[in-house]
Amino acid sequence: KRQLPDHGISPQGPVLMAMLERLRHMAAFGRSPLGLLVDPFYLARRALFRMVSEQAHHVRGAVLDVGCGSKPYRELFACQSYTGVEVVVDSKGGDLPDCYYDGKTLPFANAHFDSVVCNQVLEHVFDPDNFLGEIHRVTAPEGTLLLTVPFAWNEHEQPWDYARYSSFGLKHLLARNGFELHGQYKTLGGIGVCFQLMNAYLFELLHSRSRVLNLLVLLTLMVPVTLLGLVLDTLLPRSDSLYLDNVIVASKREKTDD
Repeated sequence: KRQLPDHGISPQGPVLMAMLERLRHMAAFGRSPLGLLVDPFYLARRALFRMVSEQAHHVRGAVLDVGCGSKPYRELFACQSYTGVEVVVDSKGGDLPDCYYDGKTLPFANAHFDSVVCNQVLEHVFDPDNFLGEIHRVTAPEGTLLLTVPFAWNEHEQPWDYARYSSFGLKHLLARNGFELHGQYKTLGGIGVCFQLMNAYLFELLHSRSRVLNLLVLLTLMVPVTLLGLVLDTLLPRSDSLYLDNVIVASKREKTDD
């Protein structure tokens, strides 16, 4: 599962550092404009949070979050139950997963869930057919899959980063594994993706063990890049081929031999 990296501000540091860390936590995953000041990945998180919010009404009933991490979108779904599953313990804080699995077989009965959420996980799956097959198995007939997958992004969580998927590749892969697409969306299409990738580059180049230095880099370099990206992304035309993330809404259908 993709976790965008932290930028090194620790609540164990000075009072200012602690305040900034609390601010970052409040604004995590693009929930608040305050994230602009503390998150070098604000453009990505803001765009993804907005798109998931728009499609959240499709998720209902008993919900499974595969690769749930800290369950960042849990609050968006009006559901009867919410179960998070992970392969390994998530050490980044937040809610713990409700259960774990071996990365091959989900520990649930057939057709157990009405909806499945899978956020930024597929690129870390070496065998996507087996993975989607398991999701198909535990989803009820006509049940919903809300899937997000990066398209333009740097390698992350190495060496467990195996693939990037275009919108066409995802459509084929999902159809092959028994899912019918009802909505296919792209986040941050256009110039905004360039500014987000610039901040990703700056983070990789300049991130250090010094919390003070990381804060200075964030405020003097990354925040201006984010601001400029927000302005130009509003003014300039959108692109349908250059974008950051795919967001898919699909439903389970019965598999055929075709």
